[in-house]
This record gives sequence, C-alpha cells and structure tokens, in this order.
Amino acid sequence: MSWKRVPFDAAPYRRDAAALEPLWPRLHAGDVEPWPEDAGVLAAWCAFHAGDFQAAVKQGLAANASGAARGLTVANKAQALYATYLEDHEENRRRLLLEVADRAARRAREDPSDPNGWYSLAYALGRHAQSLSVAMALAQGIGLRVRHALETTLRLAPRHADAHIALGAFHAEVIDKVGALLGLAQGASREGGMAAFRAALRLHPASPIAMIEAARGFVMLEGPRRQDEATRLLEAAAAHVPLDAAEHLEVERAKAELED
Repeated sequence: MSWKRVPFDAAPYRRDAAALEPLWPRLHAGDVEPWPEDAGVLAAWCAFHAGDFQAAVKQGLAANASGAARGLTVANKAQALYATYLEDHEENRRRLLLEVADRAARRAREDPSDPNGWYSLAYALGRHAQSLSVAMALAQGIGLRVRHALETTLRLAPRHADAHIALGAFHAEVIDKVGALLGLAQGASREGGMAAFRAALRLHPASPIAMIEAARGFVMLEGPRRQDEATRLLEAAAAHVPLDAAEHLEVERAKAELED
C-alpha cells in the first residue's frame, strides 16, 4: 500500500537530531517519551516529526528488530496517526489500526512497565472503535480494554497528558453513545471525563489535540452550556503555531471543525 504524503509543505519540520533535541521536551510533553539513546530510534522520530510517517514506521520497526524496544513506540505512533488523519480508505484504516493494537498488546505483555506500550494499545483500539457500531464495540469488549490500558498508562506515568486526553474521550464517547446510566457499566462518567480533560489541559496547555478533544468532549458530556468554552478551545487550537507535522495536522483539524 502506498502511503499518502502530508497535504502541506513539511520542509519547516525536517530537522536533524541536533535541531530536534531542544524541542523534544515541548514536542513530547504529551507522551513523556524520553530522548532516544538509539540512533535508529532517533532517526525514526526525526521522520515522524517531519511528517514522513511511512519512513518512521519502517525505521522504528527496524530499530525494534535490532533490539531497541522503543523503536516500537515511534512506529506505532506514526502508523496510528497516519491512519487517523490521512488514510481515507476504511478497510486500510482498520487494518493499520489493528496492526498497531496487535504490536502494542505484545509490547505490553513483554514489558508491562512501558506506559507508551499501553497507550498505543488504547489509542489504536479507541480509534478503531469509532468506526464500529455501539453494539459491536461493546460486544467485543473494546471499551473495557481501552479503559484498562489508559488507566495502566496513567498509573505508570501520571503526567501522560495524551492518556488523560484519551481517557476523557473514552468517557465522552461512551456516554454520548449509550447514556450516563449504561455508561456506568463501562466505567464511564461525566465527572471522570471532565476531570480527565481538565488534567490534560493543565499538564499540556499548548497541545492542540488536547484543546480539540476537550472541546468536543465538553459538549458531549455537558451539552450546549459548554459550547462557548468549546469554541474558545477550538479557536486557540486553530491559532496554534505548529512545531511539527503532527501538530500541523491537528491545527488543520481545528480549523475544519470551526468551519463546520
């Protein structure tokens, strides 16, 4: 399968390791991933931040095969993000996300202390579940797996803002689809969702994806009374100056949602 290129000029985001290093804490405030010690993993992250997601996957998997386990983190993140933002063929998207979920599940078994192994599992399953009917997702137990993976991520890395975002989205999606009462059976609540979004925004206030997901989730959880706050968050996300290709995609998403 031929992967699409990002639909914008990614030249400003093509950086070597020396240029990437000072930006690393800001770019990875969401996933708390440490600076790579392995050259292959570092090359994969350079490709990821430049928007070359296919190269990031190949290099990350190659580094992992050579013994650098953290190569799997960048490979999974690149593939899941590509599937979410750039793949418009539903069957390809499903396959890409399920591949990530399978790899992440193996990683979680091999090293249950790696928070991003658990987070990758939750992210891929959560995005996949969005394409399924409520009945199918619940029958497959996807919601419970996502919640367990996110709670494990946050137990291992309490400052993992991306996991807080995803946990908030879990609460919001479940309640929006099945209601507050049935949502309790999946461990979802309005209070839990709002708390998770607030934590993400507190930990990583400059994150456009935190702003976007919180804006969407606030309205799903508490209705029209949160619309003004949601609009302000989307406006802030749309005005954000992106530091890499992933953030660029998120900023464009915020702009699109404001236009709808």
